[in-house]
Amino acid sequence: MNGQMMQQPLLISSLLVHAERHHGEREIVSRRVEGDIHRYTYKDLATRSRRLAKALAALGVKAPDRVATLAWNGYRHMELYYAVSGSGAVLHTVNPRLHPDQIVYIADHAEDQVLFFDLTFLPLIQAVANRTKTVKAFVAMTDRAHMPAADVAARIPHLLCYEELLEAQDDRYAWPEFDENTASSLCYTSGTTGNPKGVLYSHRSTVLHTYAAAMPDALNCSARDSILPVVPMFHVNAWSLPYVGCMTGAKLVYPGAGLDGKSLYELFESEGVTVSAGVPTVWQGLLAYVEANDLKFSTMKRTVIGGSACPPAMIHAFGEKFGVHVLHAWGMTEMSPLGTACTFKPKHLALSQEERYAVMAKQGRAIYGVDMKIVDPNGKELPWGSETSGDLYVRGPWIISRYFKEEGGDPLIKDEAGHGWFPTGDVAKIDADGYMQITDRSKDVIKSGGEWIGSIDLENIAMAHPAVAMAACIAAPHPKWDERPLLVVMKKPGAELTKEELLAFYEGKIAKWWTPDDVVFVDAIPLGATGKMQKNKLREALKDYKLPTA
Repeated sequence: MNGQMMQQPLLISSLLVHAERHHGEREIVSRRVEGDIHRYTYKDLATRSRRLAKALAALGVKAPDRVATLAWNGYRHMELYYAVSGSGAVLHTVNPRLHPDQIVYIADHAEDQVLFFDLTFLPLIQAVANRTKTVKAFVAMTDRAHMPAADVAARIPHLLCYEELLEAQDDRYAWPEFDENTASSLCYTSGTTGNPKGVLYSHRSTVLHTYAAAMPDALNCSARDSILPVVPMFHVNAWSLPYVGCMTGAKLVYPGAGLDGKSLYELFESEGVTVSAGVPTVWQGLLAYVEANDLKFSTMKRTVIGGSACPPAMIHAFGEKFGVHVLHAWGMTEMSPLGTACTFKPKHLALSQEERYAVMAKQGRAIYGVDMKIVDPNGKELPWGSETSGDLYVRGPWIISRYFKEEGGDPLIKDEAGHGWFPTGDVAKIDADGYMQITDRSKDVIKSGGEWIGSIDLENIAMAHPAVAMAACIAAPHPKWDERPLLVVMKKPGAELTKEELLAFYEGKIAKWWTPDDVVFVDAIPLGATGKMQKNKLREALKDYKLPTA
């Protein structure tokens, strides 16, 4: 016997309808690439999103076409979040930090039909525009007065103006209803080995994830908050905050390209920001600026830090110097992305400050909707509460079941009951209270500033140099970026090669920020019984190595 409740699909457009009706006058503030501060309301967002949905239809976009963005955090990008997905098409947010070759690959793989971009990324658009196979139009997210010069525009096929597209439409548009399992948005992994893989979210998974993210024991967001997402909207939907804003009615403050300490602090103070979220490297710049200028935060209460482990010193600095609570969180693109949040249980409130800091250094406990376990090398589940680490597996309604276009085959591992679990690639331990802490990574990747760098790709380029016999890339600690790539090289007998020559060999082959920070030349690289490089021995031998950039 079934229940007798209404059947109403969980659609992203319903978040916007709710915001317009119940929080219509709440502000959305954006620092634009044009240089000014833009203000409008959730009602304005809803009106312009409906006009944009009609503009997309006029361009021939239909379900389930993919629409790409190369854009900062701002109100126009948020309009695309709702207009594209709400109309039944799929929003494909592209990471502009990728190499142009990778951007061309994922645009072709996604079969993007239209690409919207902020003017900051005009050089990147010029580099890829004539190489993509399916993009029929490029839309500059600005008004006519700020459009690229005629000679530049002539080199970009079918270049259109965002504001002109909206001006040509009215807002008489009814959001369509369809199955809640319909695809809503598409994010690609950073491509730690080989090409990036697509993660295709649904309306259902996104709305459920938004519910969970907003909960008090997760990001704890409400209509009383003013939220500034530093985490990019091109990176896993800005940890769901553009959706959380509509669900809760919180004020949203978007920083655009101004991610330096001074620009962020000015917005925090002028807009009464109470909550922010981003990776540790951003907060290092902000803390340095605030401390150097003897400033304080007047409204900031908490910040969510994820993407890479938050240094304990940063947790202390925020709490002790500025009274800002750090919420450590963990997740990944394949998880929409939120998996855990380090919120306290009642027992922790009686602990000393130092004991609470020790809890806060962990990635936290699973939010409702996420189940997790750690397993030994044989797949046997390990108990919580011991010091034993294991491979971290997760499952839940907003966790990937397979990659877009079935890339990589079935990623799930079945348990005895037949349930599929996603292996995260992280090694972790879980204490008796369910708090998870990452202890290592099962793949040899480097995480720099919250972004993955593939060690195998860097090794392959090095070994293409005629003087290199073997190369291994490992992570070296860095005070700002958490980790940076260190290249360990064995030269061919009699070959001459300098560090500068080898690093120059990387130019044009990868994104510049992927380039190793240093090169160490060795007589031999240790190999295991099967001929594989033993990077664990290299890491141990070089554990005290200090990078010249550190």
